[in-house]
Amino acid sequence: MRKALSEAGGTSRRVQSIEVGFRILRVLRMSSGPLPLREIASRSGMPPSKVHLYLVSFVREKVVYQEADTGHYGLGSFAIQLGLAAIRQLDVVELASGVLSDLRDRTKCAIYLSLWGDRGPCIVAKADGALQGAFAVRLGYILPLTTTATGLIFLAHLPKAETEGALAAQVGYEGGRGAGKPVGKRDLAKVLAKARKDGYASTVGMLHRNFSGISVPIFDYNEQIAATLTLLGPAEFMLDDKQQELLSLLSAAAAEVSQRLGAPGELPSEEAA
Repeated sequence: MRKALSEAGGTSRRVQSIEVGFRILRVLRMSSGPLPLREIASRSGMPPSKVHLYLVSFVREKVVYQEADTGHYGLGSFAIQLGLAAIRQLDVVELASGVLSDLRDRTKCAIYLSLWGDRGPCIVAKADGALQGAFAVRLGYILPLTTTATGLIFLAHLPKAETEGALAAQVGYEGGRGAGKPVGKRDLAKVLAKARKDGYASTVGMLHRNFSGISVPIFDYNEQIAATLTLLGPAEFMLDDKQQELLSLLSAAAAEVSQRLGAPGELPSEEAA
């Protein structure tokens, strides 16, 4: 049985013409609009005559289209369909599953992945840590918004129109769910602005008086928040330099998942709409 082709290539046989063709497609992908043949050739480092042969085939398969009035080339309908199909196949829970267990092993802390629902942040995946003792948060738990790092991150990055319903439903209710005091309305705007600027949110003694939480956002291809990655550990363990070390690991893991979801390298930190 012939050895399957690997994604990285390695010692597997390759189809060189496909790789050359993708040099052209990458030029079109990076362009803000359709380009003339000579510009495509220049950016791809290939002779125009060779580029033209590839473009003729791409146009025939609707990967590329050619403007009738200018003759310029842009990405076609099939390229759009491929992109949408790739987006539909993305599953943040599946993409993050290995990251959760790796973070747990490296930090000994509990790691949680949460998605936004109509009632607020919901824990959809977790990896329990050795340092959490008997305290654990169950799957499916709806987290408070202003008393958890996870909730604050969602509030910081989601549009207000999307969060106001859940926030209103939790007013006067959050204080009894955790050991800490909810962030007041007067201070909430400052807390959220700081979370956007810093790229993370942290709380101490909220879900449990002896535990601290750090949460960071995971972004998708559209630069919108898709999920949060949260680390929960003993408060006395997560101090000063140790917290910075844990935050660095958490942020790197979230960036890795974001890139898998198609997020650009520079993730957004500006104020949510």
